Amino acid sequence: MVEIRRLATGGVELAARLDAMLDEAADALGVPFNPVEVVLEAREPDGTLLGGLSGYGQLGWLFVKLLALTPEARGRGVGMQLIRRAEDVAREHGWSGVYLDTFTFQAPAFYRKLGYREIGRLPAIDGHPQRIWFARKLAATGETKHAAKEIDQDE
Repeated sequence: MVEIRRLATGGVELAARLDAMLDEAADALGVPFNPVEVVLEAREPDGTLLGGLSGYGQLGWLFVKLLALTPEARGRGVGMQLIRRAEDVAREHGWSGVYLDTFTFQAPAFYRKLGYREIGRLPAIDGHPQRIWFARKLAATGETKHAAKEIDQDE
């Protein structure tokens, strides 16, 4: 019989092995993941870290895993600059768009303001906040912002 165990440690090593297993299976199907890491940081001219963004692109999309700002950076447009630069990176790689998730207590209004469309959410249960997924299709480099908005509204 198969034994299933919960690990107290070693999660990073197992996750790497699981990633390798998934990569091998995807390669065998002719759909390799080939993730490309995207990491951006925002700093003051004096070098003070204001925040950053990390994620990866694969299979035609950029996934923003983390976007975080210091309290001093909030409300200064730094988050918007990071998202817009990530979108530029996605265009440079020929990816179709960007997707990400946030919680109801975090930044859903921020992403909507930037043209992201809600594509799903987990229900609020037992007082926990909802998790919301957003996506934005991107126009090719050189197209107008108006064209990008039309693409977002296609569905």
